[in-house]
Amino acid sequence: MDKHGSLGDDGKGLGKLTMKDPYSKTKLPSKHVRGYIDLLRPFTLLAPFIVSMSIIVASLVYNNVAVPSDWWVTVGNASLTLALVNAASNILNQATDWKGDSISKPYRPIPRGVIKPDEAQSLAYILYLFALLRAVTVNVWFGFFVFLIMIFTVTYSLPPRMKQYLFLNQVWIAIPRGFLGILAGWSVFGDPLQREPLIIGTIAMLFFIGGMSTKDIVDSEADKTTGIHTLINTFGVKKAALISFPFMFFPFVFIPALINIGFLESYLWPLTLLAFLSCFIFYLMAKGDTESKTLENIHAWSIMYVEYIFFALGFAFLTIFAGILNLPTLL
Repeated sequence: MDKHGSLGDDGKGLGKLTMKDPYSKTKLPSKHVRGYIDLLRPFTLLAPFIVSMSIIVASLVYNNVAVPSDWWVTVGNASLTLALVNAASNILNQATDWKGDSISKPYRPIPRGVIKPDEAQSLAYILYLFALLRAVTVNVWFGFFVFLIMIFTVTYSLPPRMKQYLFLNQVWIAIPRGFLGILAGWSVFGDPLQREPLIIGTIAMLFFIGGMSTKDIVDSEADKTTGIHTLINTFGVKKAALISFPFMFFPFVFIPALINIGFLESYLWPLTLLAFLSCFIFYLMAKGDTESKTLENIHAWSIMYVEYIFFALGFAFLTIFAGILNLPTLL
């Protein structure tokens, strides 16, 4: 077993089950096709798909929109589009950062020689174009937000390559995945400039600004070698965790205050409980969380994505069933 928890290249069994398994274990599909699948990083696509679907349905109910007979087609189309944009950004990042991946993530398809960098970059551009064409068929607002998300994700990996700048690299991820992603989902059936999506999107963005530190722990030395400055390789893990914690914790703690001043609906107070999960992420970072044997990063990184999914699902559930839940007020 290697340092990434993979069996040797001569391993038998069910074939290549995780990204960290050697490509020699690939049975079906072919090694090259499996390389394309790994480029997508399927686990990270769950968040944009589930989150966008939750926000879209919540906006449909909140705005009391007359439900069209094919509403589920629109929801599926928009959610898949946002997931495709995320997939394109995953691929572009690997195509432009393969030298760093050769150090910290040598199991990825480009460092292993299964896919060439220029081949991956071409695939990323195709997916970006396909996603944009799909987006404009939903509505103008949705197409606009998808285009903005693309701008942020492209400039993160390509010049001016915001990935290399301390703290800005976290903000540059948080804006499209948190703020713009929420607005895009809400715009499918609602007005994205309503107070609710703006506040929920801001909470998600602030959470991501802190939470994205988790992804840089494994890449610390590789980032330093390739000239990328992160909180982790600049201040160390424990100080980076302390800097990141307020962004993950206080957006949820302030939800009751936002309710009290009338900025959020009173039934959303249970979302405050997610602050406890943020505390657990901070604890894992501070104590020296280790890399998962199957997923691509530390356990805190996985939990960070799960918390984001819980946030969106919780918001959607509370919004959809607010009339029948009759939750007690917190204040």
